[in-house]
Formats: sequence, structure tokens, C-alpha cells
Amino acid sequence: MPIRITLEAMLARRGMTARELAARVGISETQMSLFRSGKVRGIRFRTLAKLCAVLECAPGDLLDYAADPADLQAADED
Repeated sequence: MPIRITLEAMLARRGMTARELAARVGISETQMSLFRSGKVRGIRFRTLAKLCAVLECAPGDLLDYAADPADLQAADED
């Protein structure tokens, strides 16, 4: 998948643990672990907004994109 989660770097910059972030955002540690590992297919905008508020960052600081020609396929071709 061309979308990569870059949360680890932001946590390191903020000196915060994933456990602390999960508690402050109000999600389970399991959900946080799945997001950190990139094993989720989506995230609610509300959750993303909370992550950004706690970490004082923008969504682009938590996500990265590497172009992939397959991204241009029609949705029904997946």
C-alpha cells in the first residue's frame, strides 16, 4: 500500500509513548498498535483530528504517500 504511517517519528519527536497517546486520544492500545503498524484500512477523521490535536501536528505529519500507478485503477478493478 502506498500510504505509510509515520506516527513513530512523531511520537519520538514529542517524547510520548503510544500507550500515553492512546489514552489521551481515547482509543484502545490495540487500535493504536494496528494504526502504528499500518494494518488498518482506514481511520475516522475524528480520530485523526484527535491524534493531531494531542500531537500538535497536521495529518500529513502522520501519513506519507509513495506514488503507485495502481492507485489510478478504477475502484471496481480492485
